[in-house]
Amino acid sequence: MLRSLCVWRTSPRVWRRVSARFALFLLGSAVLQSTTTADELIRRVETRYNAAKTLTVEFVENYNMQGHPRPPEEGTLTLRKERKMRWDYVRPAGKLFISDGKTVFLYSANENRVEKMPLKNTEDMRAPLAFLLGRLDMKKDFRDFSTHPADGGASWLFARSKSASSSYDNIEMLIAEDGSVKELKVAGRDQSQLAFSFKAERLNPPVNDNLFHFNIPAGADVVDSVTWNGQEK
Repeated sequence: MLRSLCVWRTSPRVWRRVSARFALFLLGSAVLQSTTTADELIRRVETRYNAAKTLTVEFVENYNMQGHPRPPEEGTLTLRKERKMRWDYVRPAGKLFISDGKTVFLYSANENRVEKMPLKNTEDMRAPLAFLLGRLDMKKDFRDFSTHPADGGASWLFARSKSASSSYDNIEMLIAEDGSVKELKVAGRDQSQLAFSFKAERLNPPVNDNLFHFNIPAGADVVDSVTWNGQEK
């Protein structure tokens, strides 16, 4: 017995190894417990946005086509239930992207040019956000969900498109604890990358329906085609 006690007292390295392994075990357990599951993130997002009728949020947009980035653009996004949306750009000034629920309009004041097509046919990667309010069902449209933690209690949610015919391959969403989307990254099948960051989100502000009605300016060059390939270059 005395010999055993002496061995224990003279084996600090063994004790350090045991302590280190125990600490790693506790750390690993804490990481596993703090990682929010994909199902929980999906529930947060759908609960927040499916209950809303209108939404406004400030955005910054970055677009990159095969390693060729476009200058950042920014403005305000307004959404209303039934697939209505309006992107008002302050940079570049005069740019406007509108969906009235059936038709998409992209207007450039600098060129006085309008591009229009049915919402259901557009491949513009801004268009899917029109379905955010009231009709969001992520498991219907996406697969292969995975998550990883971010700062401030937020988490990243990654998912791939279920449809091989969609214009995008996968998305990543930075989701806050309250279910709000802070960042969105969309990877196109054409090797394009579209990224948004959002701030100052407001749920259910008063929004006039006329905001989503687009009047084509006098003398504007109008491109009306169901084959138009969405994202403006």
